[in-house]
Order: sequence, then structure tokens, then C-alpha cells
Amino acid sequence: MVSQAGSVLLVETVRKTGLDQAISTALAPWRKPRNVHDPVTVLLDLAIALGRDCLADISMLRSEPAVLGPVASDPTVSRLVAALATCGDRVFGAIRAARAEVRSRVWRLAGKSAPDTGKEVIVDLDGVLVIAHSDKQDAAATWKKTYALHPLTGFVDHGPGGTGEPVAALLRPGNAGSNTATDHISAARLALAQLPAKYRRGRRTLIRTDSGGGTHEFMAWRQLLTPRRYLQQPTSYSTHHRQPQLPPPPPRQPSQPTNNTPGQTPPPHQITPL
Repeated sequence: MVSQAGSVLLVETVRKTGLDQAISTALAPWRKPRNVHDPVTVLLDLAIALGRDCLADISMLRSEPAVLGPVASDPTVSRLVAALATCGDRVFGAIRAARAEVRSRVWRLAGKSAPDTGKEVIVDLDGVLVIAHSDKQDAAATWKKTYALHPLTGFVDHGPGGTGEPVAALLRPGNAGSNTATDHISAARLALAQLPAKYRRGRRTLIRTDSGGGTHEFMAWRQLLTPRRYLQQPTSYSTHHRQPQLPPPPPRQPSQPTNNTPGQTPPPHQITPL
């Protein structure tokens, strides 16, 4: 038995879907000829290790080489992150394009288990507070009186039997607003770019937000799109697909007259302010 056996499921999922090959091809311009570790391997190890606190926690993966194979050293990880950070937009674009390509293929292979079985895709946008226990980049005081980050995320709804599929995450400081229209528009665009091409336009895509998305700018954003690219866009959603059927209220009891002597004030519990 090994402590990191659950990580194998993530690694094998990436391998079976071909996501590792797609991202490896996308990041080929940033791989030096003499590199021992493929950038996608380092990023995958980081994705598993970031369930901890910092990049240095990738060291926990080195304790199980028979499970996860060779893991890059801390200097190698640091150099790769620094190299990718210098070309942030290009790197993000390459990775997102690879993810979208693989997602389309996986949905086709999933058949009836895919989230678009009902010929409609539902994307939920919502902000989440990620508590920071130390001074990290963009960490700030939040409206809930905590110290955290406040990313805006997008998930494809998999129905009552699923947990949701992350398609977008817009990094924001902890003091970012809950109803910032520009952030909602950016997150919606990132989410749409991750969907198969046929769901990026038309009424087959439903974007749901909580009350934070109920701004004039965000609601008017769809007006900037062509009529054929109109998106369904309610301003709130429930965590339950079916609202519970509440029992009918009990019948009102007729009021009982008070038995007070004329001129006397009734007891306080018999007085109703109007």
C-alpha cells in the first residue's frame, strides 16, 4: 500500500484521454533540446502536489517513484515556471486550446454519459474564496472578513449524479467584487472557449450565475453578440435541479374575541401593532 495511490487515477485519466500528449505538443516551443523532464510532466506533478500549500510540496511525490515515476527537482520546477511566466498569455492560450480539443474528444467518447446528452450544456459561474494562511500574491481582506483569494470559476453541470466539470478559473485578488461585470464576461468567454464548437453559439448553451451576475453590463453583453450567438442567461441558479414540494400551509384559525371588561386594556399578547 502507498499513500499516494489515489494520484494514479489522475495520471491515468490524463494519459487515457491524451491530454498529456496534447499539452506536450502545445508546450513544445518552451521545451529545451536537452530537457530531461517534459514540461507537461512537471505541470501534471504540480497539479497533483498543489493540493498542498506551495510548489516545494512536489517533494512528496518523490517518495513514491514506483507510483508516479521520476519527479523533477525543485530548481527544475522553478526554472520551468519562470520560463512559462514570461510568456503568460501565449502559454495559457496553448494550454487552453489543448484542453478544449481533448474535452471535445472525451465528450464524444462518453456518449450518453457526456454532459451534453440533453442537447444542451449548462455552465455555472460563481466566485469562491480560497483562504490564504500567509501573505500570498493577490491575497487580500475579503467581504467575509477573511484573508483570501477570490477566483471566479466556471463549471459545466453534469446533473444530479455528477460533481461538475471545471472549464474556467479567472484568478482575482481577495478584495475583488462579487458583481464585477467585466470579470463575469471574461469568465464566460473562457468557459465558452472550452466547449465543443457547436455549443459556443446558439441557444444550446445556458449560462447561470448567482445574484452577482445580475448587472446591466453582464446582461447587455449578449446584446453585443450576433443574434445567432444568443446565449440563454438567467441571473440565478439553485443547487438543486428540482425544488422540493413544500406542504400547503395550515388553514388559518379564526380569531378569538377577547373577554375584557369595557374600559380595561387587553393583555399585551392580545394586542397586534398595525
